Amino acid sequence: MESQETPSAGYAEVHIVSASPEDARRVAEVLRRCFSATEQRSYPANSEGGTRLELTVDTTRAAEPARSWLESSRSAEHTGQEPGRD
Repeated sequence: MESQETPSAGYAEVHIVSASPEDARRVAEVLRRCFSATEQRSYPANSEGGTRLELTVDTTRAAEPARSWLESSRSAEHTGQEPGRD
């Protein structure tokens, strides 16, 4: 297992593992529509196949609807309520 460095404040490392490279790319594309992101890095997932994609997203430069969700989740942190739950 590789060591995981903590990303800088405002950034998140995202790891996507899928049996299909196309499925992993679709998920990465959705993230890129919501957040500014680095170019994805692709690796074999394991000896049986599959794909692992890694990218870094900038949570300070979020687009809608991610921006709304992030703002509501920050206010929920103060109340102890889970975001999106009433």
